[in-house]
Amino acid sequence: MELDKDIQTMQRGFHCSLCVVNIPNKPSLEDHVKGKKHQHLLRLRAQRKAQEENGVFVSGFKPDTSQTDLKEYFTQFGPVSDVIMDKDKGVYAIVEFSEPQNAQAALAQLQHQLNGLKLRVKPRERKEFKLASKGKRDSKNTQISLDKLNLEICKATSVNEQMQKVVESFELKDNEKKVRDLLVQLLQEVFTEFFPDCQIVPFGSSVNTFGIHSCDLDLFLDLENTKVFQARAKSSEVETGENQSEDCRSEDSILSDIDLSTASTAEVLELVAVILRKCVPGVHKVQTLSTARLPVVKFSHRELNLHGDITINNRLAVRNTRFLQLCSGIDSRLRPLVYTIRLWAKQKQLAGNLSGPGPLLNNYALTLLVIFYLQNRDPPVLPSVNQLKNMACEEEECIIEEWDCTFPSQPYSVPPSKNTEDLCNLLSGFFTFYSKFDFSASVVSLRDGHVLPITDFLQIDDEAASDSKPRRSSAPKLGPMNVLDPFELNHNVAGNLNERTQKNFKRECCEAEKYCRSLQYQRKSTKGKSWGLVRLFALPCESGPRSQVGTEKVMEVSIPFKAAILPEPLRAQLALAGNGFRGLWFAKVCSAVHMVFQDILKCSPLEETQAAAVCQNLDKTDRDENEMEVNNNRSVEDSGLQAKSETGKKRPLTVEEGPSTSTDVQAKRQRLEADLEHPEPVHWTWTQRKCVWAGRRKVRRDLLKTGDVISKPEGGCVDIESRVTQSIVEKEEKLQDLLEFKVDAEVVGGDESTKVVLHFHPSQDTAGVFQDFFHFLESFLPKMAETILGRVGS
Repeated sequence: MELDKDIQTMQRGFHCSLCVVNIPNKPSLEDHVKGKKHQHLLRLRAQRKAQEENGVFVSGFKPDTSQTDLKEYFTQFGPVSDVIMDKDKGVYAIVEFSEPQNAQAALAQLQHQLNGLKLRVKPRERKEFKLASKGKRDSKNTQISLDKLNLEICKATSVNEQMQKVVESFELKDNEKKVRDLLVQLLQEVFTEFFPDCQIVPFGSSVNTFGIHSCDLDLFLDLENTKVFQARAKSSEVETGENQSEDCRSEDSILSDIDLSTASTAEVLELVAVILRKCVPGVHKVQTLSTARLPVVKFSHRELNLHGDITINNRLAVRNTRFLQLCSGIDSRLRPLVYTIRLWAKQKQLAGNLSGPGPLLNNYALTLLVIFYLQNRDPPVLPSVNQLKNMACEEEECIIEEWDCTFPSQPYSVPPSKNTEDLCNLLSGFFTFYSKFDFSASVVSLRDGHVLPITDFLQIDDEAASDSKPRRSSAPKLGPMNVLDPFELNHNVAGNLNERTQKNFKRECCEAEKYCRSLQYQRKSTKGKSWGLVRLFALPCESGPRSQVGTEKVMEVSIPFKAAILPEPLRAQLALAGNGFRGLWFAKVCSAVHMVFQDILKCSPLEETQAAAVCQNLDKTDRDENEMEVNNNRSVEDSGLQAKSETGKKRPLTVEEGPSTSTDVQAKRQRLEADLEHPEPVHWTWTQRKCVWAGRRKVRRDLLKTGDVISKPEGGCVDIESRVTQSIVEKEEKLQDLLEFKVDAEVVGGDESTKVVLHFHPSQDTAGVFQDFFHFLESFLPKMAETILGRVGS
C-alpha cells in the first residue's frame, strides 16, 4: 500500500499525523486508513480547504451593514454561497463563493466600496488543519482548580469539614444563579412573542441543588398553553372570518406558519433554533440535535460563557429535578456526599471527564447511586420512592406519560431519618457498598429502595406485552450497570456504560474503600502532609501503584454475565430459574467453552470431569404448569461434558419413586434451585499439537478475500474461526512437545459481579509456548464464548 502524506513510518509501526495515533503494523494501517474516523477527518480537511479557497476576508464596512448588503455587493463576482459575520461587533465578515475563481475575481479588483466606505478585501487566512484536543485543556483547568482546593481542605480539621468545603468551592453562587435567572427571563420574553402563553422551565443541574460552576443551563419549552391558544385563535378565525385572535397576537405570530398540534418535534426545534439565532442577543453556536434520544437545541451565550439546551418533550426531567430537590431538602448530608463523590469519579476518569477512557457515568446516574446507597443504610437515610408516594397527599398526585411521579412537594412532609452517621463514615460506606455490589446480576431500583434480580427483566410477560400501555411494558436496556430511573422505569440511566467502565468503577471503589480504613483518611496529619479527601482525589498515576495479590501473573480468564447478548429463549429459561439462574447460565458457558476448545481450536480432551453439576431441564409440556424436571444426564449434555456411559439417556423411574406428587415436585424444585444457586466447579484437561493461535488474522483475511464468507470481528463467527483453525492445522507442523493444560471453571457472584472464572494450569511449558497460547485466549475465549451463547436456543 502506498503511504500518503499523513502516514509516517516509525521504528515500530506507523504514525498518522491526521488522527494523531500510532499504528503497530501494515494490516492495522489498512484498517485505520479505511476507518470512519480517518475518512471523516479527510473529508473535513478537504471541506475546510475548499472554504479557504472559495472565501475572502472583508472588513471596513459600517456596523449596521447586513449580510444581505454584503451578499448583494459581492454577487457581481459570482454566486455567493454564504456570508459569515461577527454579528455582535459587526467589524468583519467572511464571504464564501461557490467557486474559487469567483473569490480570485473579487481579490483581483483593487478597490471595493459599499455605502460610502472603502472595503478591505483580503484572501482568507490559511490555517493548518489540526484535530481538536478540548479534553486536555479542560483537564488542565480542572487540575488548577483542584490544586487550589487541596490547599483549602488540608486546613480543615475533619473529613466532614473537608466535604463541606468541596461543596462551597464548586456549588453555584448567588450571582451565578441570578445571571441564569436573567437569561431565562430574556428567553421567556423572546419566545412569548412567537409562542404566546409558552413557558420556559429550567431543570437539571442549575436548579436541582447539585449544580457546579459552568454547568449547562437545561431548559424545557412548555407549549401546551400555546397549543390551546392556537386552537382558540383558529376557532375565532372561523367564527369572525378574520385572521386574528381577540388580542390580535396571532396575526404577527410564528403560529400562523405552523400547526403545533400536528408539527413534528424536529420542525418545532428548527423554529426554536431560528429564534435563538436571530432574536436573542449574545447567543451563538446554535445546533439542532433532532435525532437524539431526547431531541434538543444546543446553544452558547458569548458574554455569559454559558452553554444551554432547550427541549420541548421532557416533562419527566423536570419532575426528576423536583425529586432531587426534595431529597436534598430531606437530609442535608446528601449534597456534600454527591459533590464529593462526583469529584472523586471525575478525578478517577469514571465520570464527567471528556478525556476519560470510553463511555462514562453521567452526573445524574452518580447521584442516583448515592441516593440508592443512602436508602440502604441501616437505618435508612432516605426513603424509597414508593414510601415517598405514600406520604404525598391527594393534591400532590402526579402522572406523566403514564408514569407515576407522585411524591410530597415539601421536605417537612417526610419524617426525619433516625440515622446519625457523620459524613466521614457515610463516604467510606459508599465505597464499601459498591465495592461488593454485584452489578451484572442486579438492577438498582430507587422506587423499591432495594436491588431487583436481573432475572425479573430477562423476559417480558406476555400479558404486559399485550397491555395498552406500551411504555410500561417495554424492558430497560440491560448492560454492565443497571440503574433504573425513579419514575421512567424502562430507562436505564447507566445504559451507555461498557464493561470496562463498570470494572473501573468497582476497582476504584475497592481502592477507595481500602484507603478509607487508614489513618491517613480519618485523621489530620500533624506533619502537614496531605490527608483525607486530598489523597482520595489524587489522579490514578499519583495515588501510587495498584495493590496486587502477587508478583506472578495469575492465569485466569473471566467471562462476565451479560444479559443483553443472550437470545430470548435463553433469557426466558434464566428468568424461570429465579435465584438459580447462575447455575443454569454456568452450564451454558461451560458448554460454550467446551465447544471453543474442542470444535473451534481442535484441542483434544485428555480428561473431563464434572462434580455434581446440576442443570435445569425445562420440558415444553411442563412449562405451562410451571414445573421443572431434574435430569442429571441432560445436565451433563447442557454443560458440554458428556458422560462415558448412557450419555443423553433418561434414568427410568423405579417403582418406589413412581410419579411425582405436588409435594415431591416442590421438594425437587427447592433442591434444584439450591444446586443451581451454588453449582460445583467443572474441570477439564486438554492437549494441543498445533500453534492454532499463530497467524490467525492473516489466515482470516485470506479467507475473507475468497468472497464466500461474511466479514465479522475476530471471535464473531463460529464457522469462520473453525475454518481458520482447520487451515492452520493443515499447513503448520506439529509442536515439538505436546501442549497439555488443565482448566478449572467456577461461577462467582453475590459479593462480586457474576462471572465464570477459568483457571489455567499448564502441565509443562519449558519452551514458554503456553504463555503465547494463554495470551491469545485472554481476548479470544470470552468473545467466542459470547458468540456461541448469543445463538443458544435461537
